[in-house]
Amino acid sequence: MKQQILIIGAGFGGLWSALSAVRLLDQHQRLDVAVSVLAPQAELRVRPRFYESDISTTVAPLAELFDAVGVNFIQGSATAIDADGKCVRYRDAHGAQQVLGFDRLILAAGSQVARPAVVPGLERFTFDVDSYESALQLDDHLKGLSALPDSPARNTVVVVGGGFTGIETATEMPARLREVLGEQANVNVVVVDSGSNVGAAMGQAIAEVVAQASDELGVTWRLGSAVQAVDADGVVLANGERIDAKTVVWAVGVKASPLTEQVAGERDRQGRLHVDRNLKVLGQEHIFATGDTAYAATDDLGNYALMTCQHAIALGRSAGNNAAADLLGVAPIPYSQHKYVTCLDLGAWGAVFTEGWERKVVLTRTEGKELKTQINTQWIYPPVANRDIALAAADPLIPVVA
Repeated sequence: MKQQILIIGAGFGGLWSALSAVRLLDQHQRLDVAVSVLAPQAELRVRPRFYESDISTTVAPLAELFDAVGVNFIQGSATAIDADGKCVRYRDAHGAQQVLGFDRLILAAGSQVARPAVVPGLERFTFDVDSYESALQLDDHLKGLSALPDSPARNTVVVVGGGFTGIETATEMPARLREVLGEQANVNVVVVDSGSNVGAAMGQAIAEVVAQASDELGVTWRLGSAVQAVDADGVVLANGERIDAKTVVWAVGVKASPLTEQVAGERDRQGRLHVDRNLKVLGQEHIFATGDTAYAATDDLGNYALMTCQHAIALGRSAGNNAAADLLGVAPIPYSQHKYVTCLDLGAWGAVFTEGWERKVVLTRTEGKELKTQINTQWIYPPVANRDIALAAADPLIPVVA
């Protein structure tokens, strides 16, 4: 019977883990080890683009690629991880409970939007851009606004959260609203954020650009604020202020997949499992974590991977290689990702590209937008379904950002 490297998740971390594991097995001519991916669909859903108005091209099929490189795809959703028994329980495509054994497990189950239960109306009356389905729901809702009578509430969108997702969603929204309601519509986009200044979560250098773009686009900010309650017609802030709005988008933050709770180990405040430099979960013998489930040091300077595709791609390449290396008894390649960049879409204004953890601004407006378009439509998509090309692209020593 073949030994099994099992990967939970087909996102950026899972996809690149699978390719990198096959690459190392291929180099050692090991045909006695199988690489399997367990996920609801054989698709890479390009989550960083779900804030856009058109998400029709944000789902990349993976079946042909998996076939080309010899990855076994298992359709289903993991429900429980038994570290001692080295098995995963899952619900298959027909809803039946099944069990898969593993010799090495890579947890690449991603993350999900954080929705605190303490906010009344949050679950019922807010939208998000966390998944393909929820992005479609938001789009359908926006298109339906034109059927409502003209009113300030109809024309207003409140985006809760002024981080990366919130900013991209908010700055895209004026154009989306005018496309639905007409160019002359008096649209109103409001960002509610706990920060003391516009774009504070992004750092001082980039915040100035976000403030300028917001001002030119007509996006306003309620700073030092939190949402206390949500209903069908708007939000109430902690200070008692009410904002009438038919559309509220929740973008406060994300947390690691609940599957991380099935693995004994230390976690950060977002639920990510602490891992060593080879991405093995601390205290676990056969389990690795990658992508948004891993709290991983990127360097020796105190920086840690963020919950972004930029880090997930490199984390996946490392996790797959090192899980295979661990099984084969060969030397791993410690995860390292020294260069960090940011490319933040700012709607019709353009985009801003920064370098370094201090986010030094390098490109803005049209130049930034051109680079953002390349990233969103080319760089983060899977390789072609060609074995040699795909495995070469999975080398853990290739920098995601040159």
